[in-house]
Amino acid sequence: MAEPPTYHAAVNSSLRQPIPDNDHLMMEDVKLYKNTRERQRYDRLAEFYAIIKTTEHLENARLSNSIDKEEYARECTTLIQQFKDTESVLIRQNYITDTSSFIAAWGLGDCALAAERLLTYGVPATVVHRSGDGQAGLALQARQAAEATQAFITAMDALKLEQRAVDEVQPLVADVMDRLTRLAALPADFAPTQKIEAWLKELNGLRAADELGEDQARQLLHDLDAAYSGFFRFLESERGGNK
Repeated sequence: MAEPPTYHAAVNSSLRQPIPDNDHLMMEDVKLYKNTRERQRYDRLAEFYAIIKTTEHLENARLSNSIDKEEYARECTTLIQQFKDTESVLIRQNYITDTSSFIAAWGLGDCALAAERLLTYGVPATVVHRSGDGQAGLALQARQAAEATQAFITAMDALKLEQRAVDEVQPLVADVMDRLTRLAALPADFAPTQKIEAWLKELNGLRAADELGEDQARQLLHDLDAAYSGFFRFLESERGGNK
């Protein structure tokens, strides 16, 4: 049985489209732009298009297991950052109104996986979905629990110190989620994890330059504190069960 293509092979293949032989046709060169500003616009739109298509290939590669988790996470993190930076520029310069409209206008309706990753979550799938090793030793589990605890404390302290910018808060919430999903002992339906996932989606729907309102920040801090308490109770129950 043939091996599935790797992520890099799939991407390279998609970028090598055959060029028809039209030498027999009389054609005029058609320019998409009339000046430097228009050229810059088309160049940036093309870059944005490529980011979305590449993300779709990457997500398909993840689902087909043709890329390992570490490489996937690294590549996806880079693409998400490129997407956010480019989207911000395109909206600020009025080249697009929003990404959903761009996807519809540029025929990217088949990039549902990319849309979910870039628009809904804004973090690699490995951050949201369980990636812990069920056979991890006690020492590793203890270290992972300590890292998750520190992530909770860091995020809550930032909010208490009145950090409100989305581009400051979102990475901290994402880190909490990432640390929790590394713990194989956590049940799949662990309620605190589901609450944090909901916050990730909400934060990703905001612009990087946006700031949380006081009510939002208070609710996020409350939910993080409740999630931390639930996590701590879980750790205590695990310690009791291992005695």
